[in-house]
Amino acid sequence: MQTAIPACLMRGGTSKGLIFLAEDLPNEPSLRDQVLLAAMGSPDARQIDGVGGAHPLTSKVGVISRSTRSDADVDYLFLQVVVDKAEVSDSQNCGNILAAVGPFALEKGLLEPQGGLTEVRIHMVNTANLAIAQVQTPGGKVNYEGEARIDGVPGTAAPVLLDFLDTAGSSCGALLPTGQVCDEIDGLQVTCIDNGMPVVLIAAKDLGKTGYESPAELEADAQLKSRVESIRLQVGVLMNLGDVTTKTVPKMSLVAPAQQGGVITTRTFIPHRVHEAIGVLGAVGVASACVLPGSVAQQVTGLQAESGRITLDVEHPTGFFTVGLEVEASSSEVVLQRAGLLRTARMLMRGEVLIPKSIWDGK
Repeated sequence: MQTAIPACLMRGGTSKGLIFLAEDLPNEPSLRDQVLLAAMGSPDARQIDGVGGAHPLTSKVGVISRSTRSDADVDYLFLQVVVDKAEVSDSQNCGNILAAVGPFALEKGLLEPQGGLTEVRIHMVNTANLAIAQVQTPGGKVNYEGEARIDGVPGTAAPVLLDFLDTAGSSCGALLPTGQVCDEIDGLQVTCIDNGMPVVLIAAKDLGKTGYESPAELEADAQLKSRVESIRLQVGVLMNLGDVTTKTVPKMSLVAPAQQGGVITTRTFIPHRVHEAIGVLGAVGVASACVLPGSVAQQVTGLQAESGRITLDVEHPTGFFTVGLEVEASSSEVVLQRAGLLRTARMLMRGEVLIPKSIWDGK
């Protein structure tokens, strides 16, 4: 006997995960987490007894419901299911899975399509911020096919445009949560920033790296990983995140001069594996730091920000990520007004995920 739970397997950006209606999961968080661990097959490095893909980028969950806010259509809770530990974290947003939320909500009838292009206003429950997703809905149906291409995903698909509103300080309370554009930790200059995702930037050369190594090469360097984790644990407190030992934030991004025509190159610990690309909101954080005078990123790029809408290509191991920023620059400061970017998404499977009835009988 097993418990069958309605779910969809969806790709959002460069991530993949299970998307549920909130009403189909237990209300009690600890029981809900046990259900999700069983569905994904954690803890197990292969997640062989579940539908997880044995990597943080393919062990994600979105929980969706009609919104409790008057300014949003749906609520979106993101949950990261740890692959090799019995842990489920709600400490961060995920901008990649966010790209799947609008299509899912429309498919499930949580709102009605509005002509050929539907704006879905999404309340990101993890940080209480708002995002707007533009989803193609010709003939009242979600379209997944198109010519938009994003690095890290083969082929092309319909574009999903995401606009983030008021994300500065969403997790840490301020864009620069330490109050400074640069801090010194373990003798290294770091920039701590939160523009939708807590991110710490370190010049790769300061850690004895070029910044162009493959994720596998960085993951194999035990000494490097130890140094990065030491810095992460210290800045967690400075960023108002407390003890981050078991948290998935902040993300640690090694930065170097661009190689492929972008503005900067990144290698991002998320936080213990190295991302094959870079997360949506992680890219927003890096791009934002590029326009802040004196930041680690700005020192690498030499970028001088001007007022207006600017587009920055953030390079990562499998390509680049284009981030649009609206900037207000004066002689005394730079203010980030909003951030936007392009993702794609696709529904891969829909039906029911099965878990042992001994964990939850579905009642």
